[in-house]
Amino acid sequence: MELYLRSRILDVIETLSSQYLQGKVRVIRLGLINLLSGGHLLIEDLPGLGKTSLALALAGVLDLSFGRVQCTSDLMPSDITGLSVFDRHANSFHFVKGPIFNNLILIDEVNRAMPKTQSAMLEAMEEQRVTVEGVTYRLPDPFMVIATQNPLDQTGTYPLPESQIDRFLATTGVGYPPAALEKKILRHGSVRDELEQLQPLLEKESLIEARRFVQQEIKVSDRVVDYVYQLLEQSRCSLLLQSGISTRGGLNLISAAKAEAYLEGRSFVAPDDVQKVAVAVTAHRIVLRPEQEHRSKAEVMTSLLAEIPVPIA
Repeated sequence: MELYLRSRILDVIETLSSQYLQGKVRVIRLGLINLLSGGHLLIEDLPGLGKTSLALALAGVLDLSFGRVQCTSDLMPSDITGLSVFDRHANSFHFVKGPIFNNLILIDEVNRAMPKTQSAMLEAMEEQRVTVEGVTYRLPDPFMVIATQNPLDQTGTYPLPESQIDRFLATTGVGYPPAALEKKILRHGSVRDELEQLQPLLEKESLIEARRFVQQEIKVSDRVVDYVYQLLEQSRCSLLLQSGISTRGGLNLISAAKAEAYLEGRSFVAPDDVQKVAVAVTAHRIVLRPEQEHRSKAEVMTSLLAEIPVPIA
């Protein structure tokens, strides 16, 4: 069964990257790794590079309900979670669910929202539930947030607090498409309408079963755990960093490496799996020292990873 599910998931990656999101194999694969790990994805890049298209495509081919929130400075927490509305006929209040009650929710330009609104997502991302006016509501399963973030030098942005950034399993960019592909897009137009009509390639229940297999059946050896721990220790001791990777970051790295191993067709995590996902899972969690802020976090994490001896699996 697991071989069949893995084959279907690889078909999803191949279909999206070849027909709808050409040149975006890395970010599509990372989106699937997040879903298989039960995590959330933060995309930092300029507007107009296909971040919304990625979310729509994943929701369409995986038969997931889709919600979208466009963040602005006046966005309220209730605009995300929902609120109680008074029904005059029934003479009582009833709860109207917000867009967060979907399997996949796109929080667009999350760092344009005020910090109070940003924090409204914390319980949902960590606990898969929200509490409104003292009542707790469960969110659907599977549940994933894809948040997009503008570069912080743009006008009207509020940096995400470290506690919220740490709740994203991975972060990535999208990047400009290759020249030939961008010319093709300019010639034929956007594929947004096609994405909204996508037929599911994998049922929701199958995705949940694949996630269960990844979490419970993919094995992690003591050597791989030691390898991950050395990376955490290296980040905490580095003179380049003000603070290193949290324990949650280490857990997320192992979860993502298990999903990577699954996509590679292995029943165990190899050091190569850790290396492939390490920068995406850890770079956003570190804090550079002020004198190092001219360097990118990804560059620093790549250099730290290179300093750690690779175990023989």
